Amino acid sequence: MRKILKNVGRGVLVFVLVLLVVKIWADRTYFDNYDPDLPFNAQVSERELMDGEIELFGLSRPCRFEKEAFVIDARPNEPVPSVLTFPLDRDGKIPVIIFVHGGGMDKSFIEQVGTPFNEAGFAMASFDQASVGAREIQGCPLRQAYGFRQLPWKVVNDTRRLIDYLQTHPEIDPERIYLVGASFGAVTGATVIARDDRIRAACLIVGGANIPVLVNAPALREAVGNRALHWLAKHLFTFVMNPADPIHYAAQTEGVPILMQNADRDTLVTPEAGKELYKALGEPKEIRWYPCDHPGMYEEEVPVVEQILDEALAWLLEQDRSA
Repeated sequence: MRKILKNVGRGVLVFVLVLLVVKIWADRTYFDNYDPDLPFNAQVSERELMDGEIELFGLSRPCRFEKEAFVIDARPNEPVPSVLTFPLDRDGKIPVIIFVHGGGMDKSFIEQVGTPFNEAGFAMASFDQASVGAREIQGCPLRQAYGFRQLPWKVVNDTRRLIDYLQTHPEIDPERIYLVGASFGAVTGATVIARDDRIRAACLIVGGANIPVLVNAPALREAVGNRALHWLAKHLFTFVMNPADPIHYAAQTEGVPILMQNADRDTLVTPEAGKELYKALGEPKEIRWYPCDHPGMYEEEVPVVEQILDEALAWLLEQDRSA
């Protein structure tokens, strides 16, 4: 019996060591699956004129732009549904803002918020992340957990593939590419800026860093409920998702102007998490605080959401003029 137990113990030890080696390798190669030379295999739909109103968090907003839906390959056999919106009045090549959406959103969100940016002269581009629409993670819990670990690197590399495509677009100025990331899109957007020097400037809306701080948010603690379960989940999540933490890469944004816009009562991406990201970012950078919880969580805070977007637009216009 002792011999059997020793053999079992050795087997478990070898298994754990193999898992650790695989984990170390997977972490070091986390963002490697990006190939700028991969054919786009682009499928572009006919353009659609939008001229009316659209609802944003219970309020009607103008909706006035020209829309181009398209699909490009991020990786072999992995198409990414995307959309571009253009100003109705434009002349020559124009700048573009890539909008990296947050959780619970999809690429169509730029149709709700994009008109002021379009009317200011920007094209807007976005894509469905690998968790929504036709790209929703399917299968057993283990497969979904693996898909969730892949999600941040896919968002980062899909954004870079979108940049590749936009630089070939006949109506886009390849030297005037900007980024706006919201919530999860701001977390991943910070890493995009760090890993890709083609972003001229960026707004990160309610972004944060330092995974242990992020997962300690009151909204997440409340969602889990049990304190012991939350403690276990926090440490497991930190172990699994550590390579996705933008705190490791944020210093590499040096030289790219970044405006952070955070909520001082945010229960999802807390002010502490926002400060962690801001501290880690390279210069030049600026952070502005707004008197609300996580934007979009409560309809009564819609005016603050509009203020955030208006200030982001004004700041991006200033960056575009000064570049």
